[in-house]
Amino acid sequence: MKTRGPQVVLVRHGETVWSRSGQHTGRTDVPLLEDGRKMAGLLATPLEEWRFAEVWTSPLSRAAETCALAGFGDVAKRRPDLMEWDYGDYEGRTGDEIRAERPGWALWKDGVPNGETAAQVGARVDGVIADACAVNGDVLIFAHGHLLRVLAARWLGLPPERGCLFMLGTASISVLSLDGDGTQPVIVTWNDMTHLRNGGSHEGAPGA
Repeated sequence: MKTRGPQVVLVRHGETVWSRSGQHTGRTDVPLLEDGRKMAGLLATPLEEWRFAEVWTSPLSRAAETCALAGFGDVAKRRPDLMEWDYGDYEGRTGDEIRAERPGWALWKDGVPNGETAAQVGARVDGVIADACAVNGDVLIFAHGHLLRVLAARWLGLPPERGCLFMLGTASISVLSLDGDGTQPVIVTWNDMTHLRNGGSHEGAPGA
């Protein structure tokens, strides 16, 4: 019987007022709502399935607090390269507000003025992926919606813009690994929110 290879477990932070309203939340340090803190606490039980060799978190409080409430605050390393996409002039604005000025606008194809490009976010997560692959064991990452979607695309060898294919709810759990031969990067599970069923949840904005 083949044993599974190391896994990279991705957790999007719990809900904030901006994720609930659909506002693009990049570098603004918006705290968790009370519902978001409850969601973070509900992550503890499903994450007990793993024994992590490394735990990494974005330093932004919504991710770091989610990490702590899930039970990993004492062991997590804060990594600035896990911060959310820098949305530049579109920080704090909803997609509908932006499209009222730029009809047909989409982050993935049009980008943002005075912020990061998809390629720049992709370069950041490439470094995270390289470090995760060098760890002898499973890795747990607490971060943000768009950042984690780009990470998933890059894990599969896709351009960062293809992160548009992967929706991600708040306080969700996703698992990346390699196939049975240990050669092909795969997604084992994606956007698992079953642990939130008894606690209530909102999917939140696609990136925050």
